Amino acid sequence: MDWLTAILANIDCGQGKVSFQLPDGESCEFVRDQNEFNAEELEKFELPVLLQGVAEQPFPRIVEEFKDVFPEELPGLPPDRVVEFSIDLIPGAAPITKKIYPMNKEELAELNKQIKELLSKGFIQPSASPWGAPVLFVKKKDGTLRLVIDYRALNEVTIKNKYPLPRIDQLFDQLGEARVFSKIDLRSGYHQVKVKKEDIPKTAFRTRYGHYEFLVMPFGLTNAPAIFMDLMNRVFYQYLDKFVIMFIDDILIYSKSEEEHEKHLRIVLQTLREKKLYAKLSKCEFWLDQIPFLGHIVSGEGISVDPKKVEAVKSWPTPKSVAEIRSFLGLAGYYRRFVENFSRIVEPLTRLTRKEEKFNWTEKYQAAFDELKKRLISAPILALPSGSGGYELYSDASGKGLGCVLMQHGRVIAYASRQLKTHERNYPTHDLELAAVVFALKLWRHYLYGERIKIYTDHKSLKYVFTQKEINMRQRRWLELLKDFDMELTYHPGKANKVADALSRRPEAFFLNTPKEILEDLRKMGIEVICPIIEGIWQNLQVQSSLIDRIKEAQQSDPKLQKIWKQTEAGLQTGIRKHPDGSLRFGDRLCVSSGDLRTKVMTEAHNSQYSIHPGSTKMYKDLRQTFWWHGMKREVARFVSRCLVCQQVKAEHQRTAGFLQPLSIPEWKWEHPTIDFVTGLPRTQRGNNAIWVIVDRLTKSARFLPFRVGQSTEVLAEMYMKQIVSQHGVPVSIVSDRDTRFTSHF
Repeated sequence: MDWLTAILANIDCGQGKVSFQLPDGESCEFVRDQNEFNAEELEKFELPVLLQGVAEQPFPRIVEEFKDVFPEELPGLPPDRVVEFSIDLIPGAAPITKKIYPMNKEELAELNKQIKELLSKGFIQPSASPWGAPVLFVKKKDGTLRLVIDYRALNEVTIKNKYPLPRIDQLFDQLGEARVFSKIDLRSGYHQVKVKKEDIPKTAFRTRYGHYEFLVMPFGLTNAPAIFMDLMNRVFYQYLDKFVIMFIDDILIYSKSEEEHEKHLRIVLQTLREKKLYAKLSKCEFWLDQIPFLGHIVSGEGISVDPKKVEAVKSWPTPKSVAEIRSFLGLAGYYRRFVENFSRIVEPLTRLTRKEEKFNWTEKYQAAFDELKKRLISAPILALPSGSGGYELYSDASGKGLGCVLMQHGRVIAYASRQLKTHERNYPTHDLELAAVVFALKLWRHYLYGERIKIYTDHKSLKYVFTQKEINMRQRRWLELLKDFDMELTYHPGKANKVADALSRRPEAFFLNTPKEILEDLRKMGIEVICPIIEGIWQNLQVQSSLIDRIKEAQQSDPKLQKIWKQTEAGLQTGIRKHPDGSLRFGDRLCVSSGDLRTKVMTEAHNSQYSIHPGSTKMYKDLRQTFWWHGMKREVARFVSRCLVCQQVKAEHQRTAGFLQPLSIPEWKWEHPTIDFVTGLPRTQRGNNAIWVIVDRLTKSARFLPFRVGQSTEVLAEMYMKQIVSQHGVPVSIVSDRDTRFTSHF
């Protein structure tokens, strides 16, 4: 900031005014909308020279020396490089063409303009390719439109490039005693790589103004990040792990001193110049003692976690009700295995959730709350990613906000949540849940690029987001981001999304479907577990505390169980024991009394939304893990055999399949057409009163031939030869009904 002080700089953000004093004493002022504040005008006042005189910093000199590396626009088609973008298809993949998306007048005008720009730069050329992807527009933050090619169909049949992206923890290990840092971001990096000549037709896209194909690597293709990483590693190979760290199009230069940093920065910029790679000056940062990079803060003191990474948990507000305490404990309890002395830390908070305890938040509770938050955001919970084995991403959305958790090998990498923006509150549920996924992918892009990601969501329809035909503008923009990742969307209710759900709904209470082993510990701590409001009290074959209380009450009044217990106490029988919670158990299994309680247990195990009507053997194996009673297997079999739904839909009760089988898919067009007649139509002037419909089974292309009812088979055969065979060749087979004109000598 010394150079700003030296030139008496005055920056008025309210009026959009910047003024400073030149070396000759003259004042210079720039006002928004009156002056175009650009590099050319700065050069008039020799600002770089002025800066050099104010502060002995090499940054202005180097930027001035290498200003050709920071152009306003890419100069044109890139040169031939050691790496070219290739598109390898899975065996048997055929060219895919999609219909053109409709556009309004504004979009058509912008499309025409951008196509002309791409043509003038030499990035695209007219195409006659059998491939054809549709185009669409997405709005940028500044309101302008960005052209997007919908390459989803091509990505589906592309062999994924397994080029290894660097492990983030290993990248940071190279920093050592570095004290000075700079970061360079390339300008439209993908457009600085050519497409392999034989793969150019695969990049073709269809528009209202013609059919074009890319000569440079376009955005949206699945292997683009890996190819670009390969190129950058080759360009900077001799400097990697010495003073350069590469990740996709981000370059981090690190040095022990400013003098050394000037040399390193000069080497990097000279390399970019020689290889004709160009950077975007507005996104570059130079000569910093700390710098954000790949989700971390890099400084001379070492590597620290970016504060934004754990802000979701760190900024959790102080609970104001029992429900809010339970919400936070539900999040913390899921990771109790990673927190030393977890039970001791949460003991004051769990005591406050008891019914007989009056809610009165004191310093003791605040201390326990703060300590638990501190443990949640410290190692070993927030571990560094290992760089192998893929990631699990849990996302959820609610009416309050978005929440997500990034995990690997069962360890938390980062938490994240944010409140909904005003316009997002109007999103339909599907878009809101998809927004949570997009939020997470953007936030943790540096971890997830090139890695296999399994995304868990409690919104089932998201599984089909890549195959849905009708998408709105917002979904178009998000799908453009999603297809850059190797991801699998998985529907997983309950357990998988507990933490993401808590983050999205904080500080509101949330429902918790607790795994069996965690429930046992929570119950010992006195935590009341709240279940979603659905029919039944037993979900996913997991015991809930209210069910245990009912079973214990029934045990006290069951004469048979009491008799067995007395015999056990007298040493006349073994097997049943008394649990510390006062319940009778056969081994570790709860003894269930006869009557309605057994029926309720079996009903929940068979009819609940998580059970899906299992067979008697499967249902018995599930139940016997938790419950026991005499003749249990026999009762379960009888219960299942009386289930009306099972009787109606189980395979053994269905009619046997008939002899009709689907026709095989043809290998070539018009080899296997189907034919039929449409009769009973009004007679035309030429005397025709019927239509002969001929459809190709492969392409669904159809021909409609008019004729008169009563015409002979010979006439129809001649018509077929002239109209169909002459254009499409002789068919291998023809499928028709048993019309006499077809069953004769047709």
